[in-house]
Amino acid sequence: VQLQASGGGLVQAGGSLTLSCAASGSISSINRMGWYRQAPGKRRELVAAITSIGSTDYVDSVKGRYTISRDNDKNTVYLQMNSLKPEDTAAYYCNADLRGQRSAWRSYWGQGTLVTVSS
Repeated sequence: VQLQASGGGLVQAGGSLTLSCAASGSISSINRMGWYRQAPGKRRELVAAITSIGSTDYVDSVKGRYTISRDNDKNTVYLQMNSLKPEDTAAYYCNADLRGQRSAWRSYWGQGTLVTVSS
């Protein structure tokens, strides 16, 4: 099982980006999926999460600007980021709590995708 993230890049302040993260491999079930970010010199923080039935949660700093969604048929989670600010600059990591067909529930991480917002 692996998570593959994509969609990062360089954008001007006020711009938008959409991140995607697809889970692949022998997957039986996926529960919560989320996006975390880590800026240089800072701790990794949860940005947004979504459950298997679509309940969402956001850190206060992105409420109203970011939208998390998922496609359960594609085992993919998305993060639509609007009105980006320089302080949103960070490496973004996707995370999923899932069960493999021959393994127990555990948390998986994708590789980071870098988002850079210029002022």
